[in-house]
Amino acid sequence: MASFISVQLKKTSEVDLAKPLVKFIQQTYPNGGEEQAQYCRAAEELSKLRRAALGRPLDKHEGALETLLRYYDQICSIEPKFPFSENQICLTFTWKDAFDKGSLFGGSVKLGIGAFLHIKETVLSALNREPTVDISPDTVGTLSLIMLAQAQEVFFLKATRDKMKDAIIAKLANQAADYFGDAFKQCQYKDTLPKEVFPILAAKHCIMQANAEYHQSILAKQQKKFGEEIARLQHAAELIKTVASRYDEYVNVKEFSDKISRALTAAKKDNDFIYHDRVPDLKDLDPIGKATLVKSTPVNVPISQKFTDLFEKMVPVSVQQALAAYNQRKADLVNRSIAQMREATTLANGVLASLNLPAAIEDVSGDTVPQSILTKSTSVIEQGGIQTVDQLIKELPELLQRNREILDESLRLLDEEEATDSDLRAKFKERWQRTPSNELYKPLRAEGNNFRAVLDKAVQADGQVKERYQSHRDTIALLCKPEPELNAAIPSANPAKTMQGSEVRRCILMWVFYNELTEILVRFQNKCSDIVFARKTERDELLKDLQQSIAREPSAPSIPTPAYQSSPAAGHAPTPPTPAPRTMPPTKPQPPARPPPPVLPANRAPSATAPAPVATGTTTPAPSQTPGSAPPPQAQGPPYPTYPGYPGYCQMPMPMGYNPYAYGQYNMPYPPVYHQSPGQAPYPGPQQPSYPFPQPPQQSYYPQQ
Repeated sequence: MASFISVQLKKTSEVDLAKPLVKFIQQTYPNGGEEQAQYCRAAEELSKLRRAALGRPLDKHEGALETLLRYYDQICSIEPKFPFSENQICLTFTWKDAFDKGSLFGGSVKLGIGAFLHIKETVLSALNREPTVDISPDTVGTLSLIMLAQAQEVFFLKATRDKMKDAIIAKLANQAADYFGDAFKQCQYKDTLPKEVFPILAAKHCIMQANAEYHQSILAKQQKKFGEEIARLQHAAELIKTVASRYDEYVNVKEFSDKISRALTAAKKDNDFIYHDRVPDLKDLDPIGKATLVKSTPVNVPISQKFTDLFEKMVPVSVQQALAAYNQRKADLVNRSIAQMREATTLANGVLASLNLPAAIEDVSGDTVPQSILTKSTSVIEQGGIQTVDQLIKELPELLQRNREILDESLRLLDEEEATDSDLRAKFKERWQRTPSNELYKPLRAEGNNFRAVLDKAVQADGQVKERYQSHRDTIALLCKPEPELNAAIPSANPAKTMQGSEVRRCILMWVFYNELTEILVRFQNKCSDIVFARKTERDELLKDLQQSIAREPSAPSIPTPAYQSSPAAGHAPTPPTPAPRTMPPTKPQPPARPPPPVLPANRAPSATAPAPVATGTTTPAPSQTPGSAPPPQAQGPPYPTYPGYPGYCQMPMPMGYNPYAYGQYNMPYPPVYHQSPGQAPYPGPQQPSYPFPQPPQQSYYPQQ
């Protein structure tokens, strides 16, 4: 008997299921906790299950099939719970054609029928791309028929092994032969299946037909129809002979062929010697009945009886979306109701205020002051009365002016430093390599503009407060009087003539606002002063570096002295030479030449404040000097030539007391003065002489209150 036709497992690439699922879980359940950890562990288990089912070759037994079924059930169960799409959870499964290699599919044949029909009817309609050849509609339809025929063959083999009645076995075999014939006809003109499938289907069709004829011949012998027995055995022998001649490469029917030959020989011998029954033609024989015991098993999730959903407690996405829509609609309804309630409350308060309620309904006797008025009077008196309010009102302009001056001074510091930086940048151009002040001060200027806007709004609020205070000042002053005077001033029929303490509260709040704003502006001024001082220090260091770099630049090359100037001929006066133009570097300006040392009279002795002359034409090296000694003598060179049309060179005298070798003994008359903001700790003095800083103008100091 030929082996069963198998369908290979499709090969897939490795896909990490855990990472995108865990990311979605963390986004959906941001609060963490045990629920999020449980779902993350379930995602890891699903990834392991996929590797066990598809990542390695499976054995052909029930355990391997159970792993596949569990994986399929789990995939189906998580589909409604995770939004698998390109915008949310994007998972791409890469499958290879199942007919590339020869691995076998083991398991329930009827389940295979249902699986192929499920692929044909459901899966292909859900694909958004062209399916592979092995799962095309024609291919899966043919595979479903093959599985159906092989399932019928399984029942035939079981009936034969159980030695059931020959009539039943013949019907089962005849039905299996029809199924194999239909499958062979459907895939005969298609190239989607491997080539070895066609001869196996044809051979099995003939074998099942021969089995049906063989068992039907046994039934005819039992019914004393010896001629029919011989006719059916002859037909079975012809079918087996065809299989042996054409499909011997794929099936082995020698045992079954010998069995039919022995039965045919015995039947002919008995009929020739005993019964002499006429052998009818094949077309005159009654058709063999058919018995169908197989049908496709529908794919209903879960397929596996041992399946346990890893995400059993997770709510499906559709339910989450419905819940979110419900919460949104509920929030909108609540907000509309609250808005209507607030609108009605505002309207009711307005109506009550217009009717002077609830103050108009206070129980007032003719001799007592209402309790509400007494409470407000006590509150005003405890806070200082009308005098305190007047004092606060008077202090508001002064507080405002102080805050404005602090803000203006802070911005002035920024403007001055920015102007200095712009001038130096325009002067040095590309050498001035530091952050421009206008970019560095943008946050501070924005903060200063905010403070200025706050002050402008405060000025408007001051006007409103003063106006309202003046309109209610008399009533507030009345609240400051003793209870008898208050009782006499309030008419008994109109107790609503009380003054609310809101104006007093506004005055106090404005006074507190200006004082707190002063502290904020002082901190802002300190911040501006600190950054301006840091920028000045950086500017001075950069200027020092630029001066040193300019001093180190090479000067123009010197012109050699002509021969007629160094050794003129006797009796001939030298002709004044025409000076050649000096070669100046085109890019960097040269510093002015240092003047030569002064020439002192011969009768003047050297002192500690002037350099001593030396003999003409000699050069004496400078001796080692001690601090406080005179500078070393310098060599007296030849006099500078005088050229016609040019003024003569005038030697400038050296500063008195100048000693370049005793630089360390000089003490600066005044230490550098660094800019210091009010309330800021003084900066430590420099450790070595540097450029003296000009004393900045004294800033006004505003005490903090």
